[in-house]
Amino acid sequence: MEARVDIAGWLRRLGLEQYEPAFRENDIDGDVLLSLTAADLRDLGIASVGHRRRLLDAIKALPRVVAAPKIETGAERRQLTVMFCDLAGSTALSSRLDLEDLRDVLAAYHKAVAEVVARFDGYVAKFMGDGVLIYFGYPQAHEDDAERAARAGLALVERIGRLQSGSGALASRIGIATGLVVVGDLIGTGDAQERGIVGETPNLAARLQEMAPANGMIIAEATRRLLGNLFECRDLGPAEVKGLDAPVSVWQVLRPGTVGSRFEALRSAALSPLVGRDAEIELLLRRWERAKEGEGQIVLISGEPGIGKSRLTAALQERLAGEPHIRLRYFCSPHHHDSALYPFIAQLEHAAGCRTRRERHVCCATSIKRSRTPPQAGTRGPSRGCRQSKASSGRMSPSLWTRLDAPTVREMPWPKFSPHSATGNTWEYTASSRSRSTTPLGRSKS
Repeated sequence: MEARVDIAGWLRRLGLEQYEPAFRENDIDGDVLLSLTAADLRDLGIASVGHRRRLLDAIKALPRVVAAPKIETGAERRQLTVMFCDLAGSTALSSRLDLEDLRDVLAAYHKAVAEVVARFDGYVAKFMGDGVLIYFGYPQAHEDDAERAARAGLALVERIGRLQSGSGALASRIGIATGLVVVGDLIGTGDAQERGIVGETPNLAARLQEMAPANGMIIAEATRRLLGNLFECRDLGPAEVKGLDAPVSVWQVLRPGTVGSRFEALRSAALSPLVGRDAEIELLLRRWERAKEGEGQIVLISGEPGIGKSRLTAALQERLAGEPHIRLRYFCSPHHHDSALYPFIAQLEHAAGCRTRRERHVCCATSIKRSRTPPQAGTRGPSRGCRQSKASSGRMSPSLWTRLDAPTVREMPWPKFSPHSATGNTWEYTASSRSRSTTPLGRSKS
């Protein structure tokens, strides 16, 4: 589905109509407009940093049109992760607000839920007033549907918490369960038509949602097993669930975990022996010996998913456990594909001990305050684990910290950097800070 945007009118409203011929000659339509980057705008001949920034901000504000996923007809049996999201305190809200104001609040809530769920490839099966039924694993299945559901749940709690009702912020309750269901039957007619789901899982998710505190997310045991150590969870013990004969073990998901590697997070501490990879291990060890002699080495391990790349690197780490070395690991994430510097941002947050959005903002604000004062000998720089030299302290902090997604940072009157200059300074700072460090920052991927 193409996003309906009048490019010429949009540019006129921004006061940038001089670029309309460039957009037309390069076939920029509504869909292409939504995915334009700073590099694309430079290729279009927009040399002004200010104009590029204004266009990117305006593009970000455009409504996203999410194409409905293609759904095969007919029911099928499959494992599904089901989420129930409910607006906490909705009854009290309906008694305080005018009906039209309540309608606007619910519309904003529904829009927020739909956008967040789409970001994690979930499927909104049904809006039920202030409740939403969501599937992960149907119609599109992923190997990490339980993780996607948990990440979407945390994102929903944060996003809905930023919505206002006129008398305060909204709050949500979320329940998630995973299990076998039969899904896909079309039931009802007309506007009431929906994809039916049969099984214990949706009922369990609904009951867990009722147990959840405001701005909290509760998950069932099967979902907890699939998440491994990817998230920090609080064990709430067995709970009686209406309609089930036996108590159910439940957990509250608090935040993403701090385990540096997905491989480690999803597997037990004791790994099975590595078989049939002697030649690859010997090659890596030979490269390590050359590196110790002062001849730098780069090794790329590539292959199909599941072939054992992470297991091979884990085996190398075991072999090098008794030798002095500094290990730096940076991990990309399929959930942050729109952030080119996400691995570095994640490492900075991990080194600073920032586990939540609020902690990140506090860390940034504290670091900014410190970075505006010339550092004294022996003092620390922007954050725990990140130090600055006197030569770089005046210019590196702004260009580095403005890369983080924190309102505290965006609101500061930093000097203006071109995108190229800011990226170059970030790389330079990262490299120089590592050359002076004697301990690893703690996160990442090879």
